[in-house]
Amino acid sequence: MEEILLYFSLKYQGDFDKIYQALKCKEKVDVLLKERLLKSLKSRYTTIISKDYPSALKEISCPPFVLFYYGDLTLTATKCIGVVGMRHPSDYGTEVTKAMVAGLVKENYTIVSGLALGIDVIAHKSAMNNLGKTIAVLGSGIDYCYPLKNKSVYQAMKNNQLIISEYPGNLVPKKFNFPRRNRIISGLSESILVTEANKRSGTMITVGHALEQGKDIYCIPGRVGDTLGCNHLIQQGAKLVMDINDIIDD
Repeated sequence: MEEILLYFSLKYQGDFDKIYQALKCKEKVDVLLKERLLKSLKSRYTTIISKDYPSALKEISCPPFVLFYYGDLTLTATKCIGVVGMRHPSDYGTEVTKAMVAGLVKENYTIVSGLALGIDVIAHKSAMNNLGKTIAVLGSGIDYCYPLKNKSVYQAMKNNQLIISEYPGNLVPKKFNFPRRNRIISGLSESILVTEANKRSGTMITVGHALEQGKDIYCIPGRVGDTLGCNHLIQQGAKLVMDINDIIDD
């Protein structure tokens, strides 16, 4: 059955709805196509019925049928926190992200983010610079680094950390892939830390998934007149964070 799930995931390029329909309708397997698709696979993989599939993801809405990955999959079973934020952070957002991640990895947290520009890649780099562990969840195919600017971080994580995607091969990301991958970031995380964000952004989508999943949201307050996403979340009940102890003590 694992190979059947892999076959449909490769055939439909990780599209959850198409894979679901294929399974529901008991679509027949094309043996020749299956052989060709399996030969094209470069990464490792786990399926929702495999023993090593991340247990946390079985609790979310629309869990990926297959996860493609490079690196250490056991990191998904560690104490994970999602660190997310805007793609063009201020100097303040950059420095506070570095400081918070440095403190978190010293407390043995694994940092989960999306390898995007800005806060995401800052969080990944800071985790590695402080000899910590980090997980990147891609919105592209597992073999397609997006954005290309983060290629060196992608390669470093591929060898020594964990990179995962529900999308196989060199699939070029589409706009709707990124909001969908955010459910995986929040699903793997025990809680979410937002260090700097706009009120309308992909970060807020991640927060929405986390709230649906019953996760705690922590926010670094922003200065009045700057980006107000974190302040808005705090007004709505997110937990204000002034230093790392506010998360650890909680």
